Amino acid sequence: MITTVTMNASLDKAYFMKAPIVNGTVMRLDSCRTSAGGKGVNVARIVALCGAKVQATGLTGGFNGQQLEALLDKDGIAHQFGHMEGETRCCINILDQKYGSTEYLEPGCEVSASEEQQFMQRYPDIIRDSDVVTISGSIPRGVKKDIYGRMATIAKAMGKAVILDSSGETLKQGIQSCPTVVKPNRDEIEQLFDIKIHSMQDVIRCAEKIREIGIPYVITSLGKDGALLACEDGIFHGKPPVVEVVNTVGCGDSMVGAFAVALERKLEAEESLRYAVAVATANAMSPNTGDFDPKNLEDLLGRVAVEQI
Repeated sequence: MITTVTMNASLDKAYFMKAPIVNGTVMRLDSCRTSAGGKGVNVARIVALCGAKVQATGLTGGFNGQQLEALLDKDGIAHQFGHMEGETRCCINILDQKYGSTEYLEPGCEVSASEEQQFMQRYPDIIRDSDVVTISGSIPRGVKKDIYGRMATIAKAMGKAVILDSSGETLKQGIQSCPTVVKPNRDEIEQLFDIKIHSMQDVIRCAEKIREIGIPYVITSLGKDGALLACEDGIFHGKPPVVEVVNTVGCGDSMVGAFAVALERKLEAEESLRYAVAVATANAMSPNTGDFDPKNLEDLLGRVAVEQI
């Protein structure tokens, strides 16, 4: 089984526009959709679509939290969330023909020290039956910056593979616990090393620096250019074919979910990358976040090119 952790879960609202956006006026939506969200929740949905057993965990609260868990029930995603007094945040994604995707992300409520402690006490029991644990996204206000590192340390001591997908201070502190996989994008690498990425060689050098800490797999997502995997077997570049992109939100989460499934299935590095890039590309072809059409995935698996650098 795979457990996905989302400490800053959200109700995601997608607003689909047909009319051009005119600032300072009343705009009417063509359609809208509400789903359980947060990066780890998106990962859970992808893992389930890939045919693996999954559960979601993290923190939820208030009426929004109740709705989020009800939506997961509707999606058939098992969950064991810790609860907080505050309200789970909402995140809005406006999709229109001119601007594409524009996201408005609430920061989330403040979590008390006792709520964090209660969750961490339950955490080992929650992940006990899992082979892989994914830890994704931001943390709510009040939660200690080292929480992802502590989670990774506990999971590794229990014999679990750990994937960390975060940014800023939580990534910086989290990698010190040497998770099995980290998945930064270009911006997150630039922030981590306080540099500007100008070439693929820059990406490779940074990925190797992260590996030297003691992390077996470093996946750098490169947007439309796919992803780079640095591991013991070498450096691999997975390149997706050109497709009609509908919604890029959740592509990184899709890559994490697919790689978690590949780890659980013990695929070789090259095939793991091919699978992860194919799933992320299939997600970009769907209007829904953390979703793909299995027919698209089947086609893409034969069209993703993986070369060793």
